[in-house]
Formats: sequence, structure tokens, C-alpha cells
Amino acid sequence: MKLNIACLAALFGLISPSIAAAYTVYVTNEKDNTVSVLDSETLEVTDTINVGQRPRGILVSKDGKQLYICVSDDDTVKVFDTATLKLLHTLPSGPDPEQFILHPSGNPLYIANEDDNLVTVVDVETQLVLAEIPVGVEPEGVAVSPDGKVVINTSETTNMAHFIDTGSYEIFENVLVDQRPRYAQFTDDGALLFVSAEIGGTVTVIDVAKHEVIHKITFEIPDLPDETIQPVGIKVTADGSTIFVALGPANRVAVVDGKSFEVLDYLLVGQRVWQMAFTPDQKYLFTTNGNSNDISVIDVERLKVIKSIQVGQQPWGVAVSPN
Repeated sequence: MKLNIACLAALFGLISPSIAAAYTVYVTNEKDNTVSVLDSETLEVTDTINVGQRPRGILVSKDGKQLYICVSDDDTVKVFDTATLKLLHTLPSGPDPEQFILHPSGNPLYIANEDDNLVTVVDVETQLVLAEIPVGVEPEGVAVSPDGKVVINTSETTNMAHFIDTGSYEIFENVLVDQRPRYAQFTDDGALLFVSAEIGGTVTVIDVAKHEVIHKITFEIPDLPDETIQPVGIKVTADGSTIFVALGPANRVAVVDGKSFEVLDYLLVGQRVWQMAFTPDQKYLFTTNGNSNDISVIDVERLKVIKSIQVGQQPWGVAVSPN
């Protein structure tokens, strides 16, 4: 009788019976017009593809089959097949798309058009524009509530978070935040919204039900001038216990307690840390570091930077496959 070596090894504790899932990581390189493709298990670059002029925002479809990229200087969103990394089609986006978000159902797509002061809503199946929503000056961040009823857009010059009804495509509330809001992020339960202010140097915490500011997270790093601390990307763990904030030229990611909103630690990463993405199991957090042309890998449980990986020139956005 032949023995199953893998089963025996697992039985006697020689190897773990559970193997960590491998995901695909995608990084937009703003200056060299490419996307770097990485394996989350080996933490190595496996491919690089040309995608068009000045790629920034990036995300993966809910089923993991399509990759969406804001190709800002081409004034379009390009859609690639994740299996072949070949271009499938383009979506209308309005001028200078920078950030976007998919509805929780996977359709439609909400796109911030920085040069046109609009949020463009696109049906990803019919490839048609459903609405163009006027917002504040220089729209940037886009987030959607977990229940899919509210889209948030941040306007950099107006310094507001706009609450948009996904049914009527109309703004029903505006919340003033600090100077140059860059990014918006809901908690998984939809109760709180976090908005980063790059020039203001803060993260505003908003009670979503009341549309009220309940706290402002501030940052202080010894021996660094305040003007270098520029909050941009935000990610929150699924249980809401920990908030990660990318601090731009401070070259650090702040670790913030999700209940008290106190800063617990600063993790040193690459130069000009910008955007971030978790693996679906939230084992790793990847950061894009625009001036050092690399990404940092953070072990979420240990709150430790475990690796730096060279990618293309000026990495901007990062997305991870859902499966």
C-alpha cells in the first residue's frame, strides 16, 4: 500500500495542513505607464504590462476576472482580463480619471474626474454612462457604503466629503473636512467614514448615520516637520480594530486604534507612501511608495514591514485579487 506522504507529514506536524492562499497583486506605475503583477505568496514580480498613459486608480472586479485601471492621461478606464492580462475594452470615464470604486454588487462603476468636477457613473456591462454628477472642485477620493446606498466623493479644493444617493445620483449631504481631502474609507459595518486630508495633515472621522464629524486623528513624528506628514490612503481591518494611514512624504504608515483613534505606531516604509491594499485574508498590507519605486509588505498581525519589492517608476495604486 502506497502512503500519501503529504497527509502523513501533515498528520505528524511536519508541514501545516493549511496552506496560505496566494493572491495576485497589481500595482500601477504612474511614470512608466505600466502595471506590475506580483504573487502574494512568493512576494515577487511575475509580469509587467503596458497599459497606457499615466495609470493611477486600480481595482479588481468582484469575481476576480477583470482588472480596471484609470489611465488618466488617456481619459479612459481600461479593462483587462486577469487570466491573460490582455485588454478587453475601454470604458467612458470623462477627463482625467484618478480614483474610482465599484458598487458592492459589482456594477456600476463610480469614477472621479478631477478636471471636470464630476463623478461619472458607468454601467460596466453595457459600457454606457448612466449619470454625470456635479461635485466640488477637483474630485479625488471615491468610496461606497457596504450596503451600496451611498457613494462618497472628496473634493480637494472644496474640502468636502459629498454624500451621493446611488439611486437618484444626487448629493444629499456635504461634510466639511480639512484641506485637500484625498481618500475616503468606510468601516465594514458602514457606521464610520474616514477621510484623509493631505495638506491638513489629519484624518476626519465621520458618523455616517448623522453625517457629523466625531473626531480628527492627528499625527506627530519626532524629528519630522509637520508639512511632511501628508495622509493619503486609508485601510481599516474587517473588525474595525485597526486603521492604517499612509503618510506620504513622511515615509510611514500610521497604525491607529479603531476605537480610541489614538496612534499606536508608525511603520517605516518606502519614500512617499501613497495607496494601500490588503490581501483578502488581511494577512498582508501592500503600500505603494512613489519616490523609491517600490512597494512595502506589512505583516498585519505582527505590525511589521517584512519586505520591499522594486516595481516600476512612481507606483501609485495597488489592488489585490479577491480569490
